[in-house]
Amino acid sequence: SAARERCVLPLWHARIAPELRSGASVLVVAHGNSLRAMVKMLDRISEREIVELNIPTGVPLLYELDAELKPLGSRYLGDPQAVAAAAEAVKRQSERR
Repeated sequence: SAARERCVLPLWHARIAPELRSGASVLVVAHGNSLRAMVKMLDRISEREIVELNIPTGVPLLYELDAELKPLGSRYLGDPQAVAAAAEAVKRQSERR
């Protein structure tokens, strides 16, 4: 939602981006909705697309960024079958609501 994005953007600009520009690796641990807002921002995806995205709980998502902090790619870390099962569990959970 827009409210989550308003929380994520200031954090990105004030804390995360400066660390990345200095060459540091940054670990972001957050609630699923905050992570969705960050993924939406990084990948520049629409509101319609983000609601279809099921970010698996507890599975690290690694982004590789260029010098301008634009994504070169991303991938989940872990066994692909376990990642797919975790994403499916998130999908089922959201369907129950």
